[in-house]
Amino acid sequence: MEMLQNADFWIGLMKIVWINIILSGDNAVVIALAARSLPEHQQRQAIMFGSGAAVVLRIALTVVAAALLELSFLQIIGGILLLYIGAQLLSEDGDEGEGGIEKASLFMAIRTILVADIVMSLDNVIAVAAAAKGNMTLLILGLAISIPMVIFGSAIMIKLMSRFPIIVTFGACLIGWVGGETIASDVALREFSSENAWLHYTAATLGALSVLVIGKYFQKKHDKELPTDARA
Repeated sequence: MEMLQNADFWIGLMKIVWINIILSGDNAVVIALAARSLPEHQQRQAIMFGSGAAVVLRIALTVVAAALLELSFLQIIGGILLLYIGAQLLSEDGDEGEGGIEKASLFMAIRTILVADIVMSLDNVIAVAAAAKGNMTLLILGLAISIPMVIFGSAIMIKLMSRFPIIVTFGACLIGWVGGETIASDVALREFSSENAWLHYTAATLGALSVLVIGKYFQKKHDKELPTDARA
């Protein structure tokens, strides 16, 4: 109880919550994109399970994130994974009829959310761990408070995507942008990146464009393979 009366505890808690609000925007987009093709009751399950499991993984990652970020080529692999996820989610856009719902899988949606969140959270957990200053109670409490924020944000994003489909394209490009940034941040490229500031933004831009081009290509290819009555 003494901890709750400590001003530093509450300041640290607010820092963690605020960091998560700022850094969880792209995670909410991923969750919304992955869950949007599911039936409504499964959308809620995907958001709940995906967000909860993602926070648990963030707590686990906090212990090892600093070491992982020092491994060469790990972020390159993670960035490529994000590019694949972004293109895959974009290629599914427009396939939300009965066939799309039948193909949609709650398990696959949660798996996509977790894989993307692990990659996107490697950098984020460093900031959260710094704010927690080794206080595991503070860390867990701050991340737990962030769960409703991610859930609420994801639910809002799904509604916006159904009303304004263009948001799906922007969301997938955002994942590609983060993927490009992740690749450029790898240890193997650190020295080159520090000497060439343009690499960061160039990689991010190329990541967003590659997701857009590849995703739209597979989307059109998929549409051509559908029977005429299924497209209506």
